[in-house]
Amino acid sequence: MIKLKVTTVGSSTGTVIPKEMLARLKVKKGDTLFAIETPSGFLLTPYDPEIEKQLVKGREFMHDYRDTFRALAK
Repeated sequence: MIKLKVTTVGSSTGTVIPKEMLARLKVKKGDTLFAIETPSGFLLTPYDPEIEKQLVKGREFMHDYRDTFRALAK
């Protein structure tokens, strides 16, 4: 478990994320993290859930029309 301390950042409130945690999340300064509320608390992730939904629909579309895409690729 990693403990994060809430602190003042200018006129706002923020937290410092340790380097080890950033490395495990595979993020760096300037990247965006998403806090997703779950029944057991918040999930901190670099992956946008809305983009994931779009990717799933795109994969389904490509699967449904794979023969068409194969013909177009020739």
